[in-house]
Amino acid sequence: MYELIILGFMTRMPFYGYLMTKIINDMIGPYAKFSSGRLYPLLAKLEASGFIEETTHDSHPYSDQRQRTFALTDAGRARFHQVMMDTSSNPGDYRTIFWYKVLFFSDIRPDERLFLIDHYLNYCQAHIFHLTHEQDDLIRDNARQHWLTDEQFEHNIAVFQDFLATWQLELEAAQRLRSGEVERISRREFAADIPAAEDARE
Repeated sequence: MYELIILGFMTRMPFYGYLMTKIINDMIGPYAKFSSGRLYPLLAKLEASGFIEETTHDSHPYSDQRQRTFALTDAGRARFHQVMMDTSSNPGDYRTIFWYKVLFFSDIRPDERLFLIDHYLNYCQAHIFHLTHEQDDLIRDNARQHWLTDEQFEHNIAVFQDFLATWQLELEAAQRLRSGEVERISRREFAADIPAAEDARE
């Protein structure tokens, strides 16, 4: 996740460590904490892999002080694209990862955006199906065996309902995102067709 964020923001401009730490903490806060002690080993690893390199800039646009500033290499851009399109790593955390990917949708092709959105729609539907099935099993099994008190049963159902509502909201948000992308693609295709139609009339 942090590699995605670092490489994603570096597609826009070079960054120095303190600013990158602040951006990450602003994104994951208020209770999580990403320290410079975690950032700099990751930057060193990315640099050793050839994905980022130290720039010759004396200062960063957002700082008057001299900072060790890093920029993305061509290999880093390829790595960023690979991380963006990866849908198999960290499946348990993919809900958070997906929405971080959306921040960098402008850096991938429209068809790639739709691929990621469709994968996430399936991801949400799988969670809804699983939770619905588990809730139905709980209701059926408890009706047969009464292994939960009424209070315990109510608490269990409340948890299932909350999780289901959360994933339903995620599904609806992804559906809206997809609709926006499809509309954006249609507008681009329409705008591209206008010059072609005018040329044909001439």
